[in-house]
Amino acid sequence: MGHSLSADKRERQNVKRALKNRENRTVLRKETKRIAATIAAGNVDVKKTLSEGFRALDIAARKNAIPKKRADRKKSRLALALNRATKAGAAPAAK
Repeated sequence: MGHSLSADKRERQNVKRALKNRENRTVLRKETKRIAATIAAGNVDVKKTLSEGFRALDIAARKNAIPKKRADRKKSRLALALNRATKAGAAPAAK
């Protein structure tokens, strides 16, 4: 409990914001795991998967659940992982 009315209000705001941020990060983690499972399964629709991943990261960054630069870094790594998965999947099929 704060020493003033404004401190009490600030505490209430912090609790609300923490709950929203936790929910946003949870959604992002679930989406990231789902995309990773899709990549690991091997049958990847690259455009759709990349689009879903970028969308989830952009939303999290826009809601300030994660920093913008972290979202950019994760998007880059997602694209790299998808490229590797498609190359690995295409190489045995070509033989």
